[in-house]
Amino acid sequence: MAKKQEIKTKAKKSNLKITEKGRVYVSATFNNTLVTFTNENGDTVAWSSAGAAGFKGARKSTPFAATTAVEKAAAKVIEKGIKVVDVYIKGPGSGRDAALRAIKSAGLSISLIADLTPIPHNGPRAEKRRRI
Repeated sequence: MAKKQEIKTKAKKSNLKITEKGRVYVSATFNNTLVTFTNENGDTVAWSSAGAAGFKGARKSTPFAATTAVEKAAAKVIEKGIKVVDVYIKGPGSGRDAALRAIKSAGLSISLIADLTPIPHNGPRAEKRRRI
């Protein structure tokens, strides 16, 4: 008879320095909203997304999905001791404002809001106009 093998998993030892201050990076695309909480050095403390929160398809791009993703990640961060955050928002998605409201309602105080959305300074040549 074959013996059952026991799989031992090592618990991750995190040596992250976590203070009361941190950063939140919100990437709101047209299809999803990604939220990453980091410490002051930029090391990831917790993250979540609308997809990881259980939404699929078109519902991932809704403001409610963004709110759920932020609440899920914020709960982990508050547990670890972060209280004040700088918020960096990127992208044109509908989860932008909802994410900000969710961060505030989760009990974190916001000290800075910055928009990092890339805007081309004229960029490449535009596509040919569509004729119907």
